[in-house]
Amino acid sequence: MTDLHGKTALVTGSAGGIGRAIALRYASLGARVIVNYAHGKEAALATVEDIRALGAEAIAVQADVSDLNALEDLFQQAVAAFGKLDIVVANAGVEIVDQLISEVTEEQFDRLFAVNAKGTFFTLQKAARYIADHGRIINIGSSTTAMVQPGVGLYGSSKMAARYAVEVLALEVGARGVTVNSIIPTAIEGAGVFTEVPEDHPLRALLKSGRPLEGRFGTVDDVADAAEYFAGPLARWISGQHLLVSGGAPA
Repeated sequence: MTDLHGKTALVTGSAGGIGRAIALRYASLGARVIVNYAHGKEAALATVEDIRALGAEAIAVQADVSDLNALEDLFQQAVAAFGKLDIVVANAGVEIVDQLISEVTEEQFDRLFAVNAKGTFFTLQKAARYIADHGRIINIGSSTTAMVQPGVGLYGSSKMAARYAVEVLALEVGARGVTVNSIIPTAIEGAGVFTEVPEDHPLRALLKSGRPLEGRFGTVDDVADAAEYFAGPLARWISGQHLLVSGGAPA
């Protein structure tokens, strides 16, 4: 099992969904955790309490990653609270799916690119500045960047910028022993637009036919498994890579 005792992890967008699962996983492995949220203070505080119940230290810090002043304050509070940063997970994001490119509005474009492109880019930048040598920087991407699909042109485009930035940043910080990688999840039950999908929803049948492994949605714990790997010593020689977590499907 991965041992993260003595490590400090910052996970953006970790009040719920994938971010929460990663925060709890790191805490269960001994890490101190900074729980970040833009909205939903009660959920963030509940995540902090769940982390503390695991015997780990945690704080919650509100910051919209698209606000660079707030983002800087988030990193400064993290270091002030625990002295250093060893792991940064850029998870915060927003989604719009089932939206044709021909129907995208300027407001929708600005919203998704502000968080998914700008916010993630500068989260990665500040991670590079603040993270300790031999640290781990992890971006949570999207399978829409791995396979072209109709209806996700805006969302996939907004997530593509960070995918490229990961590869460049890996080259720039590698001399410090810092790794930079992406996790590319498929449809994850309990996260984003898939937070609640009824048992009789046709999407379940579609996924069952397209997922060689068990014919199911991914779970937040599937993503947390990958995040545990990238944070641990077994991934010390892996950098600039994108791990597709899709149950064997191409995306």
